[in-house]
Amino acid sequence: MLIDTHCHLDFADFAEERDAIVARAHEAGVGQMVTISTRVRKLDGLLAITEKYPSVFCSVGTHPNNAGEELDIQTEDLVRLANQHEKIVAIGEAGLDYFYDTQTPADQKTGLARHVAAARETGLPLVIHSRAADDDMIEILTTESGKGAFPFILHCFSSGAELARVGVELGGYVSFSGILTFPKSEELRDIAGTVPMDRLLVETDAPYLAPKRWRGKRNEPSYVVNTAEVLAECKGVSYGEMAEVTTENAFRVFSKMPRL
Repeated sequence: MLIDTHCHLDFADFAEERDAIVARAHEAGVGQMVTISTRVRKLDGLLAITEKYPSVFCSVGTHPNNAGEELDIQTEDLVRLANQHEKIVAIGEAGLDYFYDTQTPADQKTGLARHVAAARETGLPLVIHSRAADDDMIEILTTESGKGAFPFILHCFSSGAELARVGVELGGYVSFSGILTFPKSEELRDIAGTVPMDRLLVETDAPYLAPKRWRGKRNEPSYVVNTAEVLAECKGVSYGEMAEVTTENAFRVFSKMPRL
């Protein structure tokens, strides 16, 4: 069994065939999925999906590219929402995205700090988006961890080796997406090889970033199998072992998510 630890089943790309997509995931051996929040104000839509599909869970949070739109949402709001529903198993995604530069760094950092505090208070993992922001992310994670540990996931990892090293050192997990399978991702595969087995996760970030086998198509949770295959090659283990390890890691970090 595999767990797709990060997808976006509420996105319009899936609206017409969500039942089929969830069914294909199960057929491929993907037993559970976590659909990730990008705007707190759209949480009701996420919860409706999780209530329809027993195998789907979700997070609550604001994506850094939407940070300025939800600055009125405080840590206590995130904590209250996370605690009120059994299907909410994570905080985020929040973080820093300097690649698109759609929101000011100040607004992104404000949002990230609130999400960190919510993860620390609830014990739920913070799903971190970090793009073209390695130095600032390393500084923030180090400083915030010094204030008190909190669980976190460096999602869709495509950053440098130092962020991966620091993240693991601080107790975080590193999640790899279809980017790992791309022909030009040699450096990323080298980094994946250095991450300890007990800190590895796999995801799709669907509908984006379909693995090499389906490159150019809309991504979906069933495709996480290809990423797990390549990650197994990076670590020199069998696909079966990688599936078992990443699934156990997922249940450990998403401690609120039950085994079905």
